[in-house]
Amino acid sequence: QVQLVESGGGLVQAGGSLRLSCAASGRSFNTYTTGWFRQAPGKEREFVGGIGWSGGSTKLADAVKGRFAVSRVNAQSTVYLQMNSLKPEDTAVYYCAARRFEVTIPTLWNAYAYWGQGTQVTVSS
Repeated sequence: QVQLVESGGGLVQAGGSLRLSCAASGRSFNTYTTGWFRQAPGKEREFVGGIGWSGGSTKLADAVKGRFAVSRVNAQSTVYLQMNSLKPEDTAVYYCAARRFEVTIPTLWNAYAYWGQGTQVTVSS
């Protein structure tokens, strides 16, 4: 089992950058594929990006390609979401999620067993 805690959210102007962190506690974090999701008010939770357990593979949603990047440092049990060139439509609560022993990077939220509490990202125009 793993517990996830996100941090790094906040208020930023359009065009700015933020880096979100997802810190994991528990054993064997290097066996968990991790995804980032976001949910805006009145909208469904959507996949943003993800990274395989070794960090050798990543996947990004089309809406954020070229602007966001996912990375991880297993020795620190932390996954990062670097967000650049932020837009007002990126405003949402951002969640990290994890699934153990998964060779792919699922894009459906219900494929992940463990979730953090979320961190708010607000992008002003």
